[in-house]
Amino acid sequence: MNASVNADPAELAKFSELAHRWWDPDSEFRPLHQINPLRLNWIQECAPLQERQVLDVGCGGGILADSMARRGAQVLGIDLSTKALKVAQLHALEAQTPNIQYREVSAEELAAERPASFDVVTCMEMLEHVPDPASVVRACATLVKPGGWVFFSTLNRNAKAFLFAIVGAEYLLKLLPRGTHHYDKLIRPSELASHCRAAGLDLQRSSGLEYNPITRRYWLSGDTSVNYMIATRRPAAEAADGAR
Repeated sequence: MNASVNADPAELAKFSELAHRWWDPDSEFRPLHQINPLRLNWIQECAPLQERQVLDVGCGGGILADSMARRGAQVLGIDLSTKALKVAQLHALEAQTPNIQYREVSAEELAAERPASFDVVTCMEMLEHVPDPASVVRACATLVKPGGWVFFSTLNRNAKAFLFAIVGAEYLLKLLPRGTHHYDKLIRPSELASHCRAAGLDLQRSSGLEYNPITRRYWLSGDTSVNYMIATRRPAAEAADGAR
């Protein structure tokens, strides 16, 4: 792989190995299937998706991208895992998902090619898997139109997140394969907020995502101590400034 590409070959290989199971709701990807309606509705509340140009960065097998297309968006999903993209494309064909395309390209490369092209950019459960998350945030900020929305989700880095998301989810409850997350790659909300501000994105909203292992239920809350999402926006003033 090109050394300049912001991706960890080991991380890509890990998800490629599981790619064929992406759309099995009882597989290792069950948590993604369960949280998808929550994150989809949260995105929709901030930025209605109907007839919007939407980019899903790190789309994997297409769970979120597919659901956004079904809400009426024109969706492009990008990833660097060839196998995951093939699974996403096959599912779109089989399910006859409208208005969706997939492409193997990095966020940074696409940002150089298509700046200010999308109304909404999503980057969910991806930043904690790349060597330079700030670079991805900058690319997302470049890709979105002035006034457009950029959404991120990731995992906090603290003792509680280590116990819940790694020890609990991967080793005790076996919700995820062991090694899915590495503690030193987790990102505190303050760090992500700093990356966003440096990229020219204004923070709008945040939400935590909680899980009850007894009821096996996920829900959104104000607790961002483990899983969390943030909604940001590129200032619309840029468009007015550029028109002068």
